Order: sequence, then structure tokens, then C-alpha cells
Amino acid sequence: MVSLIRSRPLLSFFVLACGLSWLGWLNYILSRSGLGVIDVDYPVVLGSTQPLGVIPGAFLGPIGSALIVTAVVDGRAGLRAWAGRLFRWRADWRWYAVSLLAVPAGLVAVGIVASMVIGGSVVAPAPTLLALYAPVLVLQLVTTGLAEEPGWRDFALSRLQRRHSPLVSAAILGPVWALWHYPLFLTDWAEGPGRSWTGLLAFTVFCLGFNIVMSWMFNRTGESLPLSMLMHVSANTFASVLWSAMFPSIAAQHVYPLLALAAVVAAVAVVVGTRGRLGRREAAPSPTARATVPARQGLPSGS
Repeated sequence: MVSLIRSRPLLSFFVLACGLSWLGWLNYILSRSGLGVIDVDYPVVLGSTQPLGVIPGAFLGPIGSALIVTAVVDGRAGLRAWAGRLFRWRADWRWYAVSLLAVPAGLVAVGIVASMVIGGSVVAPAPTLLALYAPVLVLQLVTTGLAEEPGWRDFALSRLQRRHSPLVSAAILGPVWALWHYPLFLTDWAEGPGRSWTGLLAFTVFCLGFNIVMSWMFNRTGESLPLSMLMHVSANTFASVLWSAMFPSIAAQHVYPLLALAAVVAAVAVVVGTRGRLGRREAAPSPTARATVPARQGLPSGS
């Protein structure tokens, strides 16, 4: 097993991330909150069965697998580099604004346009919901964000981009990220119309598009994991706290398609705006490489 992990670290991570999470979710999937095969009721915590049904398996998967593979392949030095990006908080304040506000602003725009098309209403969120937004965001940050991003972005994306272009790396990671979520569509995690083939397809498109945006944020901020986590959970928090209150006329079965549309539009804008680089900067040439470049003829020193 150690030899396999060392020879195929990325493949090992993807298999472990999915396998460990799916194993951790198995009881939840089979319970009354899922397929109803076993007579188990998950308690409702903070209005949902997800805290006890989803979060333990999520922490087993991406972050747990990244920890295992990094320790086996790169040892202590690799673990320090991997964990170091988790504490890379220093960034221009504008990037914090982008990570926190860009996704909600995009979803508000999509919701307004959709409401205008169907002739529905747009409602200003109640003060109580606005007050709830920040605590839920922090909770999502230490649960969803911490469980996923050290694996998907910190481990997988950074390694993929050593071998492939940023766009190809995002194209590889996006489908795996979507696939990891699939068993949750058998549970209360995907409630109502979301538990359908159309909901699954729309969610997949959303993951493919949003993964490109997340890759851009990770690269553009110097591989800052906290900013990637904030952007990730800003989408989750807005969708769970404010969306239905602001756009009550939009039917539940239309939510995933609208999220997918917003993600695709944002992804296209990022790809075009960065010419496919997704914010990743070219590595500076080494001093040896610079020394081998022939000097230009006929120009004075310092030209």
C-alpha cells in the first residue's frame, strides 16, 4: 500500500478521499434520513440531520486522505508545506472582499433575473437572517471548508498544476469533486427535487464551473487556503440561509440549474479573463537559466 501511494499519490488521494467519505456516510445513507434500509434516526442538530450524518464522513475523506498521502510521500517537510497553506492568511483586503462577496453577488444577480423572467418577487432578507449569516458562515468554515479544501485545493490542485496546465488541472479535479458528493443525493442532504437525475446533473455542472472559479482564487491569492475556504462556504451559506427567503417565487427544482448557470458564466469569465491561466503565475527562471540566455547585440548595458 505504501509503495502504491508513493508511485500514484494523486490517484491514491482520489480513491481514499471518495472511499473513506463514502464509508463514513454509509450508515447515514442506509438510515431513515436516506434509503430507510435500517431503523436508525439521526438527531436533528441546528435544524438538520447533516451535522452528524455528513460532517464525520467529510472529515474522513479529503483532509484525512491528504494527510495520509502527504505523510507517506513527502514526510514531515511535505506536511509542514501542506499545513502551512492553511495558515496563509496574509492577503490584500480586496481578496477577502472577493472571497466573501463575489459568489453571493453573483447568486443575487441570477436570482433577480430569474424572478423577473417568471414574474416572481424579490424580497429583502429579514434582519434575523442577516444576523444569522455570519455565524453560519463561520460554522461552515470550520466544518465544510476545513473538511474539503485542504484536500481538493491544497493537496490535489497544487500537485496537479505541477504536471498540467491550470485549466487541465481544473478539468481533472472538477469531476472528482462532483463524484465525491454523489452518495449524498441518496440522503436528506439533497432534499426535495434535488434528489433526482436532473438535480444531480445540474449539481455536476455547478461543480465543474465553480471548481474553475475556486482554482482561480487559490492561484491568484498565492495558494491561500483560508481565502479558498471562505469562497467555498460563501456559496453554501448564501444558498442555505438567504436564497429561499429572497427568491420565494423560484421553485425548488430550479435552484440547482440556476446555481449551475451562475457557475458556468463565472467560469467562462475567469477562463477568458485569465487566458486559461486561472491566476497562476509563470515560475521565475532560475539564475542558471537566465545566465544561458544570450545577450542582445548592439545594446548598451542596462538597456
